[in-house]
Amino acid sequence: MKIGYPCINESLDCTSSRTFRLASYTEERLIETVEQNLACLRRILEYNVQHGLLFFRLTSGLVPFASHEVNKYNWQEHFKMTFRRLGSYIRNNNMRISMHPDQFVVLNSPNEQTVKNSIAELVYQGSVLDLMGLDTTAKLQIHGGGAYGDKASALSRFSEVYHTMLPDAVKARLCVENDDRTYSLRDCLYLHDLTGMPIIFDNLHHECVNNGEPMREAVEMAAATWQPERDGILMMDYSSQALGERKGRHTQSIQEQLFHDFLIETEGLDMDIMLEIKDKEDSALKALKLAQALGRA
Repeated sequence: MKIGYPCINESLDCTSSRTFRLASYTEERLIETVEQNLACLRRILEYNVQHGLLFFRLTSGLVPFASHEVNKYNWQEHFKMTFRRLGSYIRNNNMRISMHPDQFVVLNSPNEQTVKNSIAELVYQGSVLDLMGLDTTAKLQIHGGGAYGDKASALSRFSEVYHTMLPDAVKARLCVENDDRTYSLRDCLYLHDLTGMPIIFDNLHHECVNNGEPMREAVEMAAATWQPERDGILMMDYSSQALGERKGRHTQSIQEQLFHDFLIETEGLDMDIMLEIKDKEDSALKALKLAQALGRA
């Protein structure tokens, strides 16, 4: 089992998602910002390797405005060697990588422009993983989208966009995650039947929206959608409910007994766990220690 956290390392004095205002876009500013972002990403990866955190989610903001029409610069060629070196470091240290496009990526939107923008963003993020030379166990993670008053039609629309509009390079990496409001594990299983996409399982979302599946059974159902040679083992997101907050809000720090109990409940199931917990690497280090004590990591 690999354990990790998303995007931001709070122990370091840098960020890999520096940006600037669209109105001040220039190629010079783009190049300078991407250089800083990739340099910080290298530092984050080195920190993670040093501390045994071998699962990491890259920020969507590595290349500002990468999928926006204003950005016509060939940043892929300019930073080709930097991405290649980052990918070599990831592979040499047996890390696993994912990306999670922002909420505006909605493949089943009835708005054609929204779908077009969503595909452009997926192409950008997939190209980052391609430039790094990572195989298809490095994944792009999205939600099912909206129901728009007719979930059956929305699911069908998702499938149509998937099969007719997405490039093969994106489809090879794409996963769908059960969410906390609309698309349950069962809905995602239906999308898997339509598309073949594996399901990234989120335990907190499952607690919010489910069809009665016990947690271990739900993990097993999601894991069965992953083809080991193509996809690797199950990726899942883990968090717990923030006390006194709205349903589905992530906790500030890991609740160690709950995580321990989850590991016991899923004993024998192979997975890589992304901690969606607000204090990032601090909780990830505690989770890793717990998993190691149980022989899971």
